Amino acid sequence: MPSVLIALWPTFALIIMGYVLRRGGFAGQAFWEGADRLNYFLLFPALLVGSMTHSPFTSPGLGGIALLILICIALLWLVLLGLRRYYRWPASRFGVLVQGAMRFNTYLGLAAISAVYGSEGLAIAAIVMAIKIPVLNVLSVWALASGPQLQLRQLLGPLAKNPLILACLLGIGLNLSGIGLPLGTDNLVNMLGAGSLPLGLLCVGAALQPAYLLGERRTLLLTSGIKLLLVPALVAVVAWLLGIEGLLAALVILFFALPTAPTAYALARQLNGDSQLMAGIITLQTLLAMLSLPLVIGLLPASG
Repeated sequence: MPSVLIALWPTFALIIMGYVLRRGGFAGQAFWEGADRLNYFLLFPALLVGSMTHSPFTSPGLGGIALLILICIALLWLVLLGLRRYYRWPASRFGVLVQGAMRFNTYLGLAAISAVYGSEGLAIAAIVMAIKIPVLNVLSVWALASGPQLQLRQLLGPLAKNPLILACLLGIGLNLSGIGLPLGTDNLVNMLGAGSLPLGLLCVGAALQPAYLLGERRTLLLTSGIKLLLVPALVAVVAWLLGIEGLLAALVILFFALPTAPTAYALARQLNGDSQLMAGIITLQTLLAMLSLPLVIGLLPASG
């Protein structure tokens, strides 16, 4: 555990630094909004393209990873659908709770994996993201937009413009086609991607909204406890049943133990979800992850 804390504290220090800088009035509101957009639309997609291009998509363990991820997502989705039917949640609430239970903070995840597992972990992480990002974005958009008036364009529109999905598809295409990143483009992509994680973590901290923690405290605590502790425990059990172990299982479990994505707030607002509840979930999960994530990683194997 001490070694995990030593590896992770700079990651959480950047989040806290972002919060302090934002609340201290550093550079103003426009700076943080612009930095977040720059990272979301350019730097982080570049990081994804670079990671996907060099990932071992022909690895013999890929099928097991995909099966584990999809089974766990399906189980969570069925539970959420059952709860929606029982409590009669409207789409505005159901979509927020889906995002809170299933989406993940990629900045925090990659920073933690880089610190603890190094380049070997990052290569496998790219495969996990290639599966989870498109699937979870589809489910999140459907959950927020579902209703009697749902139209196909409402579902496909946000997905077709999602830079993370497009980056994953581009990177996978460059990888499988053998084209790669020729003529020095790999250097450009690597330079852009290198700035993504520190800037992303600063923006995560800047986006925290503690004022919304005073809202539905019972819902916030329940969703956070389930997301950060119960879900990774479920994934560990499924991995054991499938016979998946070592680094492959550890990284999938870690991704399911991450707090929800900060971009979930923007999607909730865009599709008329309960954005205040979403802001509270993002804030509380991110803060609690500073305690839960070292605990989860400390219980996982450090290598394959």
